[in-house]
Amino acid sequence: MIEQKYGRIVNIASLSTFVSLFEVAAYSASKAAVASLTKSLAIEWAKYNVNVNAIAPGVFKTDLNRNLLESTDRGKEFQMRTPMGRFGKVEELAGAAIFLSSDAASYVTGEVLVVDGGFLASGVNQ
Repeated sequence: MIEQKYGRIVNIASLSTFVSLFEVAAYSASKAAVASLTKSLAIEWAKYNVNVNAIAPGVFKTDLNRNLLESTDRGKEFQMRTPMGRFGKVEELAGAAIFLSSDAASYVTGEVLVVDGGFLASGVNQ
């Protein structure tokens, strides 16, 4: 990308980039590192027309976490704390990825785009 003087990099961060989640300290630390790496590379590679951004998904139901989300109090809490009242669908990340990869985002670099159904905006919930 640097040699071509053009590129779009989209990293994957997490809600835990911004807030602490119980019993996943190593995961949270690694996702905070993704945000820092994104910003550092963005300022280093901007002169090469390489944009570096990230997407921070909210809670999305996958095969890996389905049981946790459907049958535990923690899953119920995640859903309750999401103002849209549901978990994300993986295909709902596509628009953010397409945008950050396109020329429509040609002046966007070093950003972490949150796609979370309002989770981080909600603060203290009921």
